[in-house]
Amino acid sequence: MSNSIKNNENIKSCIILCGGQSRRMGQDKGSMIIQNKPMIKHILSTLNNHINEAIIVLNDQARINKYNKFINPNDYTYSITFLEDKIKNKGPLPGIMTGLIEITSNYALVLPCDSPYVSVEYIKTIFSQIDENYQAIVPYHDKDDKLKTSEPLHSIYKKDIIPEIEKLVNEDTLHIKGLIEKIDTKFILIDNEKIEKKEFKNLNRPEDI
Repeated sequence: MSNSIKNNENIKSCIILCGGQSRRMGQDKGSMIIQNKPMIKHILSTLNNHINEAIIVLNDQARINKYNKFINPNDYTYSITFLEDKIKNKGPLPGIMTGLIEITSNYALVLPCDSPYVSVEYIKTIFSQIDENYQAIVPYHDKDDKLKTSEPLHSIYKKDIIPEIEKLVNEDTLHIKGLIEKIDTKFILIDNEKIEKKEFKNLNRPEDI
């Protein structure tokens, strides 16, 4: 692919993380049926007409094969690529890196597969906050402690942070908020007006459903 396409600021990318081990839920969350369809398909439908490409990061080829059976790319207005996580069982940081390597734009919205309540309004709002002066756009809940109350798995990251992620993973520093501290981050308040708290509800345990 040409550099002119890679640097196209009009391309909107999304990385959906499905590589977790789902210990608390007891089964793969993205494929769980919620309101008559797999959980990840709620997110994929919401993204329709608002992005150009989705990178779905899964933890192994068996799970990729499973998702291929129930996700029909023709149902969506954007391209879908399935990727195997380059580094297994190390949390979301390697999954973000795996996706950032693949995207054709400079930035990607990262979402977890277990957040079916993400809305079109949130997608529009978070993409509107992209600023070339920053490497991450991260929502937070509390003005008194932005980092501690941030939502790093519902955030936008710039492709050029790949070396920083590699360094952290090599050091076995896997807490994603450690990445946010090291890069140029723009924090945006979850104010229940432009951004609502319900966007960040995820389903971790059977009782959450």
